[in-house]
Amino acid sequence: MKIALYSPYLPKHTGGGEKYLFDCAKILQEEGLDVSIAISSEKALSDLEIAETRKKYENFLNYSLEGINFIASPLFDVLYYQTDGSLFFSLAKRNILHIQIPLKLDKSSFLEKMKLANWQIKNTNSEFTKKYIERFWQTKIDFIHQPYVNAEELSSPNNWQDKKEKIILSVGRFFCQLHSKRQDILINFFKDLVALDPQVLKDWRLVLVGKKEDPAFAEKVAGLVGDLKVEIIHDANRLELVKLYQQASIYWHASGFEINEEAEPEKVEHFGISTLEAMAARAVPIVINKGGQKEILGENLSFFLWDDEETCLRKTLDLIKDQIKRENFAELAHQRSLLFSKEKFRDILLTMIGKK
Repeated sequence: MKIALYSPYLPKHTGGGEKYLFDCAKILQEEGLDVSIAISSEKALSDLEIAETRKKYENFLNYSLEGINFIASPLFDVLYYQTDGSLFFSLAKRNILHIQIPLKLDKSSFLEKMKLANWQIKNTNSEFTKKYIERFWQTKIDFIHQPYVNAEELSSPNNWQDKKEKIILSVGRFFCQLHSKRQDILINFFKDLVALDPQVLKDWRLVLVGKKEDPAFAEKVAGLVGDLKVEIIHDANRLELVKLYQQASIYWHASGFEINEEAEPEKVEHFGISTLEAMAARAVPIVINKGGQKEILGENLSFFLWDDEETCLRKTLDLIKDQIKRENFAELAHQRSLLFSKEKFRDILLTMIGKK
């Protein structure tokens, strides 16, 4: 069986959506399928373009993509399309549509309905996205296919407590459109947190990690740092990022701050793979009570969701002052992350492509 996976975001982006798509490709390759990554291009890709693209994503993912083809305009048995909201007619025998953004688009026209019908299997990355897609696109979602986390990669072996440092971490690309990670807000939060108890916070630092996708926004964020203990890292590779996850004691996430998720669901976190990875590395998640973040934390960790700055800072300061509580919840977060396993991810993926 030949299968192609296509995203209009390739090869520009290196975020959670891209990791999800390559994780799908890697699993399908492990199953012995002929796997290709399709990239929008009006001409065939040169050997140099293919090599550069492959290397870029291998560095991002920290695993080999050898044996996975990079092509333009495929005809395959199965086409797995990670949509940006646009639809087209595919000639593949089996067409799977992955919708990762809860876009409030009008798909009610006859043409759009015909296009949707062309995609026999439709899935989303979260219950949150599913709710809005079914409401606004007026189509049935067949599967929730949440990203998985490699807990073995992220989890320190024995004595993980000894690796933890006084670090509050946040990971995400620097951009201000759609579901911005709001690094600007997090710096302001950290400034106010330090002001609450300067003595307790004197050795703590905020570390922001993410590609500089919007240079103007990144410059704005950098201008807010001043004399705060804030470190901004734009060029961390996967190994460096994993180490930071393992060192961090607390994880912050603020996508959707001051956004009404009912009115603008596309502007909150659709899932939140970085939160899940932080949990696997035993960083306690103190994250906004919106979007897919609620699904990731589940009932046992829902205490650490927040709706406003005061709540975020109070819960953070409480953890900072109590190391035992911090370590207990860190272990609970790790155990929760194990529910988002590669095995579950694989089973749903193989079911969708008709291999189970």
